Amino acid sequence: MSEKLRVGVVGVGYLGRFHALIYSRMEGVELVGVADRNLEQSCKVADECGCKAFVDGRDLLGGIDAVSIVVPTSLHLQVARPFLEAGVHMLLEKPIASSVEDGGEIVRLAEQAGAVLQIGHLERFNAGVMALAGRIERPRFIEAHRMGGFVARATDVDVVSDLMIHDIDIILSLVNAEISSISAVGTPVLTRHVDIANARLEFTNGTVANVIASRVSERQTRRIRVFEENRYESLDFVKQRIETAYPRPRPGEEWPEVVSEVLEVEPVKPLDAELAAFVACVRGGARPLVDGRVGLEALDVAMKVKAEILERLA
Repeated sequence: MSEKLRVGVVGVGYLGRFHALIYSRMEGVELVGVADRNLEQSCKVADECGCKAFVDGRDLLGGIDAVSIVVPTSLHLQVARPFLEAGVHMLLEKPIASSVEDGGEIVRLAEQAGAVLQIGHLERFNAGVMALAGRIERPRFIEAHRMGGFVARATDVDVVSDLMIHDIDIILSLVNAEISSISAVGTPVLTRHVDIANARLEFTNGTVANVIASRVSERQTRRIRVFEENRYESLDFVKQRIETAYPRPRPGEEWPEVVSEVLEVEPVKPLDAELAAFVACVRGGARPLVDGRVGLEALDVAMKVKAEILERLA
């Protein structure tokens, strides 16, 4: 594909606006238009990006090759369907859908049309996560904390689908095994949905993961710790730093020395990297790092975690 890739963005609120701005600056890409049911917002972002403004995303059909869908999760299938049926390549924000059934239909539509479908699990393009993944071989225990203050947007879903699903996706990518059991607790605090949650995931190879997510905490914490045989790795997402510890033999001594090291990760802009990867997959026909089936697997686990929580709350 030598000519410019024609793209559009549907949903240009807080996050969708950044999708549009990045596409508008991207070499080899033409941002044809943006769409938002708020016409004023659509026009504002279109003016910033130098493209056309629409209210109905379907007005982009026929004029684009690829699209970013950045609308509320509950609308994903409804908004995505006409684009996928038309064979438009798609970057769909996470989670893939609000139900496994809807997510499965989105995957089916993409596969039937032969369209690239990438799910916006942004943390997979975090430089620290990419560096950590390259250092992990066989994790035995994983602990992930993702905690922050309340933000009014994204309250159409619970904290499991909003925040915890990031770490669920990362953990599934690190552990090469099926989940054997899930236990979870959580509670609503400020919204009608679960706002703080803890889940324990056990895998068939013996790995155990403990995941905590909160959107009602005073202090922001985003960290994942991985314990392997003879090695410990800890990634601080905020500081972009990996701390590691491992034993080193000491000749003539009974016990090895415990060596601690700190790896400063060269930061990248995850959304820029994610959109660049999407465009590269569309141009080259490669499978996305987080394709529809990967996104669906993360959603399936998240829904099982949520079901465990709701059962305890009943």
